[in-house]
Amino acid sequence: MLLYALGLGSPTYPLPTDSYAAWSSSYQWKNIYGYELLYGGPLFIHQYSHVFVDFRGIQDAFAREKGIDYCENSRRATYVQQAYAIRNPLGFAGYGQHFWGLTASDGPGWTTGRVRGIERSFFDYVARGAPSGPDDGTVAPWAVVASLPFAPEIVLPTVQHFQDVYPQVTGEYCLRCSFNLTFPHEGDAGLGWTSPYHFGINLGPVVLMCENYRSGFLWRLTRACPYFATGLRRAGFTNGWL
Repeated sequence: MLLYALGLGSPTYPLPTDSYAAWSSSYQWKNIYGYELLYGGPLFIHQYSHVFVDFRGIQDAFAREKGIDYCENSRRATYVQQAYAIRNPLGFAGYGQHFWGLTASDGPGWTTGRVRGIERSFFDYVARGAPSGPDDGTVAPWAVVASLPFAPEIVLPTVQHFQDVYPQVTGEYCLRCSFNLTFPHEGDAGLGWTSPYHFGINLGPVVLMCENYRSGFLWRLTRACPYFATGLRRAGFTNGWL
């Protein structure tokens, strides 16, 4: 949505207005665990455009038809992730009320093996998602933080749980990119695998979404940008701050 808003709002070579309708025609509206929402498995799909665009209270044709806005949709997607982890259909270690967060992230590597009597497949960098997968037991704590403006009531306890129970995921700059308790650790079975890396594309949304939750600063900046407003209106968004 961010890319379409920018493209449609270009003062020189704007996208045709029917491009947004063509793209949104591919949307999949689903009912998952009792939540009706525009589906996207990885959390980043429900976050990245929201870093810069305040979707609270504004609606395009699709959102008006469903009676929501995209901020509410992202809130529901966040709850779907938690509900999936509580159900834990594949039996991964750690998953639960305060242990969730599937998105595009680093992983332990392309390998298979028997873990506690179950044949497991593990992935490297891949767009993990819930509930339809892929899922190999790898969660991304940063992706939980980036959902802070949508559902702080479940994000903050989860982040606190990660920090209190799994010190291996606390890095120099932020929580580590991702970790997997199911993947066997050579020295300590309880530690699993933890990514040694920090990625800017992950840390950026953490900082910016924390500030949006705290003050709405990024959202105020872009609301004042005429190109964003023009692009959103050309995409059919109305109501709210528009």
